[in-house]
Amino acid sequence: MKKFCLALLLFWSIAAASAQTKSALYIPKNKYGLPVITSVELYRQHVAQNPSHELVELKSYIPSLVLDIKYATSDNLVKEPVYKLATAYARKPVADALKKIQAELKPLGLGLKIYDGYRPYKVTEIFFRKVKKKAYVANPKDGSRHNRGCAVDLTLIDLKTGKELEMPTPYDATVVQSHPNYPHVTAEAKKNRALLIKVMERNGFKVFHTEWWHYDFNDWKSYPLMDISFEELKKS
Repeated sequence: MKKFCLALLLFWSIAAASAQTKSALYIPKNKYGLPVITSVELYRQHVAQNPSHELVELKSYIPSLVLDIKYATSDNLVKEPVYKLATAYARKPVADALKKIQAELKPLGLGLKIYDGYRPYKVTEIFFRKVKKKAYVANPKDGSRHNRGCAVDLTLIDLKTGKELEMPTPYDATVVQSHPNYPHVTAEAKKNRALLIKVMERNGFKVFHTEWWHYDFNDWKSYPLMDISFEELKKS
């Protein structure tokens, strides 16, 4: 009887593993061998299996956020618009963390300004082709945390005035002064930078080593790369 039960348990374990394998979603690979979700239909199927992987529009999810989407304008590092819509998306857990941060900052009279969130993979290809300083852009051979919906570019603002707090450099400055550990900045900029890093890290983010404004969600490796436009996401 004991052998029979063990055999039955083994059978069901194999059957369950087989069913799980059959139900696993196949994500096609690009020319670099990277799995990239490129269609709304595939994205819907993926979210059906992984509800926490939904991309949510940040302004709708957190109305108090301020957006300044530079990549929808020519005021950016490639000097041309790469987005047709001035909006920002992020995975649901990322958005939940940002909502918590926004609430923590409010008693201090501060809030978040979002420059960028989820970034379609094709935009990463544009950046790598056009930006000379490769240390400040992701290589398409690896993909970007932005392509996974798990990175956000942001800063702090004064809620009363709406003005950005002083930081070491403007957004997207490709200079050593933009590094989060660069020491030779004003006392005010250093204080504000430290506050931003502290509140973000307390809520599951890590600052990028060359950009004080760029934060990666700690669980970013769990999310696939995507190449779906904002316009398509709005329709999905």
